[in-house]
Amino acid sequence: MMSDIVNQAVTVLNEKLAGADFGGTAKFVISGEGSVMMDSTGARAADEPADVTLTSDADTFQSILSGDTNPTSAFMSGKLSVDGDMGMAMQLASALA
Repeated sequence: MMSDIVNQAVTVLNEKLAGADFGGTAKFVISGEGSVMMDSTGARAADEPADVTLTSDADTFQSILSGDTNPTSAFMSGKLSVDGDMGMAMQLASALA
């Protein structure tokens, strides 16, 4: 059972990734809610191995999605953790901007 936050994230991320040139695999883990996989086909609710895993709480995640929080500043302030390919994380951050 996926949470409303995950379902909303899939919708928004698919819109944001539609025009983006994103070639790898990334996973957003939303603490206590679930996870979203992103690749060249878009976003879906899933938990699979990825080139890079980004983890945050629901508030931070929703703030990044809405554009209120820059992913890079969230990372610098410790609200977003990145595990794996940092170049892929930067590519994703620019796609979400």
